[in-house]
Amino acid sequence: MKELCVCCVTFRFQCKSECCGAGGGCYVVKSCVLTVSVITAAEELIYIEIRTRTPQSGRFRRFTRVWIPDPEDVWKAAEITRDYKEGETVLHLKLEDETPLEYPVGPKSNPLPFLRNPDILVGENDLTALSYLHEPAVLHNLKVRFMESNHIYTYCGIVLVAINPYEQLHIYGEEVINAYSGQNMGDMDPHIFAVAEEAYKQMARDERNQSIIVSGESGAGKTVSAKYAMRYFATVGGSSNDTNVEEKVMASSPIMEAIGNAKTTRNDNSSRFGKYIQIGFSRNYHIIGANMRTYLLEKSRVVFQAEDERNYHVFYQLCASSSLPEFKDLGLTSAEDFTYTSLGENIFIEGVNDAEDFKKTREAFTLLGIKESSQINIFKVMASILHLGNVEICSERDGESCHIPRDDPHLQHFCKLLGVELQQMENWLCNRKLATTSETYVKKMSSKEATNARDALAKHIYARMFDWIVEHINVALHTSSKQHSFIGVLDIYGFETFEVNSFEQFCINYANEKLQQQFNSHVFKLEQEEYMKEQIPWTLIDFYDNQPCIDLIEARLGILDLLDEECKVPKGTDQNWAQKLYKQHSSSAHFQKPRMSNTSFIVIHFADKVQYQCEGFLEKNRDTVYEEQINILKASQFQLVADLFTDKDDAPTSKVSRVNVRPAKAVPKTPNKEHRKTVGHQVSSRCSNGAEEKLKLDKDDFSVCCCRFDSKRAVQQLRACGVLETIRISAAGYPSRWTYPDFFSRYRVLMKKSDMTSADKKLVCKNLLETLIKEPDMFQFGKTKIFFRAGQVAYLEKLRADKFRAACIKIQKTVRGWLQRIRYRKIRKSAITLQRYGRGYLARRYADFLRLSRAALICQKQCRMVRERRAYLRVRQAVVTIQAYTRGMYTRRIYLEFLLHHKAMIIQKTVRGWLQRRKFRRARDAAIIIQCAYRRMHAKRQLKHLKIEARSAEHLKKLNTGMENKIVQLQRKMDDQNKEFRTQNEQLLTVNTSLSSEMNKLQKELEQLRSQQGDGDQLTSLQDELERLREELQEAHAERKRLEEEHSTEKLGLTQRVEELERENCMLKSEKEEMNRRIVQQSKAASLQNELDEERQRYQNLLKEFSRLEQRYDNLKEELSLPGHRRNPSNQSSLESDSNYPSVSTSEVGDTEDSIQLVDDMGVEKAAMDISLFMKLQKRVRELEQERKRLQSNVDKMEDPASEQETADLAYNNLKRQELESENKKLKNDLNELRKTISERASQNNSSNELQDSYNLLLSQLKAANEELDARKEEVLILRSQIVSNAQLQEKNEQEKNGHIVRLKSFSKEPVDKDEAVRAYHGLCDNQQDWCYLNEDGELGLAYQGLKQVARLLEAQLQSQSRQHKDELEALHTQIELLKDDIEKKQEILNYTMSLSPEAQVEFSVQQEITRLTNDNLDLKELVEKLEKNERKLKKQLRIYMKKVQELEASQAASPTSRVKPELSRQVTVQRKEKDFEGMLEYAKEDEALLIKTLITDIKPSTVSATVPCLPAYVLFMCIRHADYINDDQKVESLLTSTINAIKKVLKKNNDDFETTSFWLANTSRLLHCLKQYSGDEAFMTQNTAKQNEHCLKNFDLAEYRQVLSDLSIQIYQQLIKVAEGIIQPMIVSAMLESESIPSLAGVKPMGYRNRSSSMDGDGPSSYTLEALIRQLGQFHIIMRDHGLDPEIVGQVVRQLFHCINAVTLNNLLLRKDVCSWSTGMQLRYNTSQMEEWLRANNLYQSKAAATLEPIIQAAQLLQVKKKTSQDAEAICSLCTALTTQQIVKILNLYTPLNEFEERVTVSFIRNIQNRLQERNDPPQLLVDTKQTFPVLFPYTPSALSLETLHIPASLGLDFITRV
Repeated sequence: MKELCVCCVTFRFQCKSECCGAGGGCYVVKSCVLTVSVITAAEELIYIEIRTRTPQSGRFRRFTRVWIPDPEDVWKAAEITRDYKEGETVLHLKLEDETPLEYPVGPKSNPLPFLRNPDILVGENDLTALSYLHEPAVLHNLKVRFMESNHIYTYCGIVLVAINPYEQLHIYGEEVINAYSGQNMGDMDPHIFAVAEEAYKQMARDERNQSIIVSGESGAGKTVSAKYAMRYFATVGGSSNDTNVEEKVMASSPIMEAIGNAKTTRNDNSSRFGKYIQIGFSRNYHIIGANMRTYLLEKSRVVFQAEDERNYHVFYQLCASSSLPEFKDLGLTSAEDFTYTSLGENIFIEGVNDAEDFKKTREAFTLLGIKESSQINIFKVMASILHLGNVEICSERDGESCHIPRDDPHLQHFCKLLGVELQQMENWLCNRKLATTSETYVKKMSSKEATNARDALAKHIYARMFDWIVEHINVALHTSSKQHSFIGVLDIYGFETFEVNSFEQFCINYANEKLQQQFNSHVFKLEQEEYMKEQIPWTLIDFYDNQPCIDLIEARLGILDLLDEECKVPKGTDQNWAQKLYKQHSSSAHFQKPRMSNTSFIVIHFADKVQYQCEGFLEKNRDTVYEEQINILKASQFQLVADLFTDKDDAPTSKVSRVNVRPAKAVPKTPNKEHRKTVGHQVSSRCSNGAEEKLKLDKDDFSVCCCRFDSKRAVQQLRACGVLETIRISAAGYPSRWTYPDFFSRYRVLMKKSDMTSADKKLVCKNLLETLIKEPDMFQFGKTKIFFRAGQVAYLEKLRADKFRAACIKIQKTVRGWLQRIRYRKIRKSAITLQRYGRGYLARRYADFLRLSRAALICQKQCRMVRERRAYLRVRQAVVTIQAYTRGMYTRRIYLEFLLHHKAMIIQKTVRGWLQRRKFRRARDAAIIIQCAYRRMHAKRQLKHLKIEARSAEHLKKLNTGMENKIVQLQRKMDDQNKEFRTQNEQLLTVNTSLSSEMNKLQKELEQLRSQQGDGDQLTSLQDELERLREELQEAHAERKRLEEEHSTEKLGLTQRVEELERENCMLKSEKEEMNRRIVQQSKAASLQNELDEERQRYQNLLKEFSRLEQRYDNLKEELSLPGHRRNPSNQSSLESDSNYPSVSTSEVGDTEDSIQLVDDMGVEKAAMDISLFMKLQKRVRELEQERKRLQSNVDKMEDPASEQETADLAYNNLKRQELESENKKLKNDLNELRKTISERASQNNSSNELQDSYNLLLSQLKAANEELDARKEEVLILRSQIVSNAQLQEKNEQEKNGHIVRLKSFSKEPVDKDEAVRAYHGLCDNQQDWCYLNEDGELGLAYQGLKQVARLLEAQLQSQSRQHKDELEALHTQIELLKDDIEKKQEILNYTMSLSPEAQVEFSVQQEITRLTNDNLDLKELVEKLEKNERKLKKQLRIYMKKVQELEASQAASPTSRVKPELSRQVTVQRKEKDFEGMLEYAKEDEALLIKTLITDIKPSTVSATVPCLPAYVLFMCIRHADYINDDQKVESLLTSTINAIKKVLKKNNDDFETTSFWLANTSRLLHCLKQYSGDEAFMTQNTAKQNEHCLKNFDLAEYRQVLSDLSIQIYQQLIKVAEGIIQPMIVSAMLESESIPSLAGVKPMGYRNRSSSMDGDGPSSYTLEALIRQLGQFHIIMRDHGLDPEIVGQVVRQLFHCINAVTLNNLLLRKDVCSWSTGMQLRYNTSQMEEWLRANNLYQSKAAATLEPIIQAAQLLQVKKKTSQDAEAICSLCTALTTQQIVKILNLYTPLNEFEERVTVSFIRNIQNRLQERNDPPQLLVDTKQTFPVLFPYTPSALSLETLHIPASLGLDFITRV
């Protein structure tokens, strides 16, 4: 299309849903992710179209949507707001913007408006599928498709309507051609390729010629559409040979565009001529040639262009390339310098490079075979026209004559370029001849006449040059082969109407009248054929016949006839011709005279009224070219120029002969006849061959720019192109057609259950229609289809919607009630819960408030108390300080006074005391003296009396009665007094001390006061002190204020911080709850982990116990198997005492008790076990026991004095004793180390119960060993004493003699071990000198060495068992890790499951169970496959062995020696064959052809199916090995070359046989692997066995042949892919998109005229199901697997086939609107899942084949997901990563609801998707390349088969080869 700046098309369309009041309501049905809106009952009344017999009021009710005329948009949508009653003059409407409107209606002036179609039918591919076929419906459907879905093509019956988008669209690539190739016209979206494919298919099937007419106004895209149609034919019907005719056909386009296209106001590349290209095809329907005819070349454009227009492109291309060397002689400059190229005032086209286009034009000329010299001559003629236009013609003074200035450069260039005489041309440009009956004379022309003649000459030259180029293009496209059929493409002007219409528009519209007549009759004929084919009764359809309009133009005395007559009149004018038209045709219905003009007329064409201006009609019709000028050109010296103007009937005698100039005639030419023939007869007659041609019309609509839809111009073109007339013809009959199965599937919901049981669907449909539609004329039953009148499908849709509505209402009623009850319960439960939590929250909040209030009061109280107390304490401290200083001053004053008084009182006291004491002493002395005298007298008296009483006994008794008590009392009293005295003394000391300290203090103060009085006045110091205190008080107040301010700010900050902390606290609480929840989950996991650890611990304990018992069992077995070296059963033992751990000495065994005691003291919890050391101790105990027994036996022998062995035994015992003592010393050290180890381990870890048990066991065993050591110690001491005593007795004997005797005896007993005994003896003699005397023969040493070997053997066994134990332990650890991982995975699954809802949990568990069962099933299948494979191998081996047995039996029968020893002979023969066969096959060189024929040419894959896979490859390689073995290079080369050539021949012969191709791919790749495996290259020998390495090639390096075989394998692989794709490609679309894998899911939409396509009349391809496709893939896989093809290659084949399935499916999905629905997405997702399951079942999921299905999987998901909100858009963008932006947008545009319950994708949503995907760098390609092939990789897979074991079956007939 026209390439301008790409502009985004924006069109807003608002869809509203209305609800009726009480009659119903909007309700929503949800299914999966699809949200479906249902229209109300009142709204669906618009679906019904009731014919004229129904009252008008029945159709126009409230909520009905209609179309009303609009001056701007042509038609505007509205909705009825009030029911219309018949007879009313006003229809109450509401526009889409809610504006009310009263629409006047009347029976004659203004009829009722058109009804709108249901939303489900809007945007249909075919306009005839609309229920209401009228102009607004067609216009709205085109607008929706173009503005919302970006679809430029739409069907209208057999017409393809194309809207020019004015931007380049990526829908014409080769992948699109491949997608439309072979498809029916109605299966894919409308496209020019579909029309071309339909014509090509009908030509091939019906063997009838076809024609495609491309019509439309300027700028509609006719040329580009015709070019794309020819490109399709060139691609699909490419030439069968190397002539490249299709390239030549396409190369004609640049040439014709250069010389026939120009820039107009509407189009930058407008074709200014009509052309008819006839493409010829052979019997095989390959292009063999073409022919082109042109019509109505706009010659006037050569000399005149309107403003902003250009001349033909070739002139500007020449001027742009004028600087080239070969064009220097043309005299060209810029196009602005020439008159003919500068009239439009704009010589450039934006985005067009004329120089580059000129290069393409010249390349096209060269491709078509036009020589370089001829091209230069053509360009000279073109340049001469430009120079002719610049020739200046000057008028003379009289105005009746003119002249050309001398030396005019342009005239000189003109004559030079054309090779004509300058003077003659100059003369005849200003003069002309007039011929009469008697004479001929020359007449001068005026400047105007000369200018017209010059322009006429320029036009004539260009027209002749144009025809010459077309003629030579036809010559280049002509073929000598016989043309079997052809397809014609007619590209001609469409109906044109401008503001000023002239002679050109008249001719064009006349041609379109003729074409429209033919088209109407053709459409009518198609309708008639359809009805006759279906055998339904039909009546004659009345269609518009434009024959009266054609008669007005071309009949006798018509417009053209009158124009010719006026041209013959010498003084004829345009005004006179117009008056003749008014007079002649004023009564015609198709002719009108304008009211305001006398020089124009109106013709009523089939499309519109057109007013033509008569000015210029006569001149353009005459197109006068004077013969004198033509004769000058005929006499040109250039052959090309002379040929241009030579008449066709003039046969030149030679090349250089001149053409005679005929005398001029008075009658000028009448080119109008030529025009009439061109337009009226040639075009019409060519398109009227109804018996041989088929019309396919492609009508192009026109839009002014790429960013808007011009409704006015669109309607104008719809009328002009006859689209509406086509619709009217279709609507007059039965426009809606349904097949019986589609009708049954769509409307079975209206049937009864009893009708559904009938098997005859045709009868069921008849019964249903007769029940639903009472008028029989509304439908007809054909053989395969049901035909409906207009509107009846809408009525059925309304009934279907009512049925669904009733069912939906019932379902919704129940579901809503259930949902409301559940909702009420949830709300009630939630309310109760909220109340409970709310009340609890309020209570807690109130409690917190009280708590906080109480805390605040306490805080306030304490704060206030502290504050007041601090203030009080500060005041108190100040007051106390003042008081203290004041009181101190006053006190010191009083103290001084008191001191003075005190001193005076002391003096007075002393004096007065002395006086009183003296007075008292005097009185006391006197009293004492008196008392003494008196008491002496009284005492004497009592003494006498007492003496008398004392003499009596009673007195003594009384006297002694209370004496004891008194004594006791006195004693106690004395004690108390003593205590009191001591207390008082202490108190007194304390008081004295305090008084003394106080006195010292007072003295010091007195001294200080005295010093202060001496320094200054004390009052001044007190005042200073007071001022200081005041200042401090003020500072304290200031500090207090500052602190208060700081406190307030800090309080504010703390308040804010408290608020933040409260928020953080809330957040932390939420996090805490979340953590608690997680902790609960983790605790569950932890509990499971603990259980696992416990189980693992129990398992490990059992494992330890098992190891211990196993070791003990082994020890017991060893003890039983070793006589003389028995050991007591124990847990473990170590036999390394001979090297690492010495034995325990009996003298040091006591230390063991110390160690045991030490362990007891340490305690069980601090002790640790070193079991290995303990085992060594135990082992030494047993050895000591054995030594004791041996020593005891020696003692017994020594008791015999006659024994000569006693001396040697004694020496051996001494040596052994010393050895044991030394070993016991070392053992003591080991015990000490054990002691340290126990203490260290005890301090590091706390032993568990198991450790305690082990320790107890160790302790008990150690004690038992200690006891045994004690007993052995005593026994050893006894033996030691006996040995010493016996040794002393034997010293007196003759030691040497006895020693020799003993040595001789030992040698005679043990002659075999002599050397070893001597070596052991001398080794022992190095340490002991007396050893030689005791054991000179070395017998004891030999025994000792034997014991050491036994110990080493036992040690080796123990180490092997320990290694085995470690391996088992590692395996168990690995198993534990696997179990741990499994538990972790299960834990994750459990956590994920717990987080899901109950429904999701059920679904998830079911999915998990399905996955588990699937995996189990796969494992079982693998096991079955392995067993089957093993079974096949065993069967093959059995057959091989049976064959060998038969051969052996035959050889046995033939050999005479075999009768003597049959068994031995048979055995020897088998071994000889196995040994001698080297895996080589020998054949004679003359048998090579027979070998190739047997193994390659004639072999069938089925004949070797029961043998080893790839048997021919192995046989061929074994033959190659033998040729290499005998070093015959010619034989190797010949065999390999013959093999490769034979394989190529077989594949070429069976190029469509998958089994053969797979078989030879497997054998070729295996032969290649064998050449690598046995090549001797180390890189290929890593996996070979030793025998296979022996079979490597010895003499030749076949690397080059390996490369040839690799290339051959790649070729076979590509052929295999091609064959497989060819088999499955017809199945893909039907299986993946059309078959109902999920029954009753797909819906059916009303279809249009496309279902009547003649290409679908015959038996179409059989429909395939998904099972058939999977079955076919399974067959491919089985064949490849049975042939032994490498699994990697099988995976690559499957991946390529899956890519083909994905590409074909996705391409069809992108080009078919009928399959872009939710149900198709569901079907497609199910189908892809089945394909993935097939991959898993065959272990092919790792081959990356599933990844190739990702685009189609995402496309299916895109069809299913919700497409409304921005979140949906974001989800789609993140989901569809494998789809390009164009593909996503295309699918969204194509998404079509199958019924009214679904919603369309809005334009805004698609724009949102586009904006989100702008950052992607996706390729502009829309479709997937179905020809893409993944690179194949042949991995090296060596064979494990040994060549010497290969069995060749006798059925192959290879008897002429022998084994070597």
